[in-house]
Amino acid sequence: MLLRDAGSELTIAEIAGRLDVHPNTARFHLESLVRNGHVEQVDGPVDGPGRPPLAFRARRGMHPDGPRSYRLLAAILAGELGARPDAMVRAEQAGRAWGADLIEQPAPDQGLTDVQATARLVGLLDDLGFAPEQRAPATDRQLALRHCPFLDLVETGDRLVCSLHLGLMQGAMSTLGTPLTVERLDPFVEPDLCVAHLRATVPGRVDGPVHTSADTERSEP
Repeated sequence: MLLRDAGSELTIAEIAGRLDVHPNTARFHLESLVRNGHVEQVDGPVDGPGRPPLAFRARRGMHPDGPRSYRLLAAILAGELGARPDAMVRAEQAGRAWGADLIEQPAPDQGLTDVQATARLVGLLDDLGFAPEQRAPATDRQLALRHCPFLDLVETGDRLVCSLHLGLMQGAMSTLGTPLTVERLDPFVEPDLCVAHLRATVPGRVDGPVHTSADTERSEP
C-alpha cells in the first residue's frame, strides 16, 4: 500500500502523481479507505496563505489483511480442552450454547412441526459447511453430513469436535422448541459420511456424550 510504504502523509496530488491516475480517481479511493478505517485524513504542509491541502496517511495498527493462523489456534484450544477429564462433556455443552445462538428462535406463537424444525436444522448445518442431506423414513430420522468444517482437527483422532457438533445440533433443536433432538452422532460411518440420528425427546431424559460405532466395539467383551 502506497501510504503505508511512504511512512508519512501524502497529498491527493502526490498520491495521484505516484499512481499515475487522475486526482479525482485518487480522491474517490481515499474516501473509501477513510470510511473503512484503513486511512486517516490530516492537514498537509502549509506552503503559503490559505487552508492547507488535504493529506492522508495510513492508520497505524495491525494490518487487517495480514496472515491468519486459525487452524493453529483451534488446535491449541482443542489440545487444552482435551487434556481435561470432562473434555467430552464440556465440548458438548459448548456446542449446545453455540447452536442455540446460531439459530433463529421462532416467535412465541409460531409452533414448528417436526418437519419444519428439521428443515431449519438442515439449513443451519448447510450454512456452516456440513453439506447435510436428509435421509431415511420418518420412523428412523437421520441426517447425512457429507463434510466436516473442522476436518483438520478430526483427522488427529480427536473426538472433541464430534462432541461439539452433537451439542450444536442439540442446542439448535432445543431453541426451536420442537419435541425432536439429535440423539447421537456416528462419525465416519463411511469415509465421506457422518450420520446424525434424530428422535422424539423423552421428558426428564438427559442426552449422553457422543456415540460412535467404534465406541460400541471397544465396550464389548
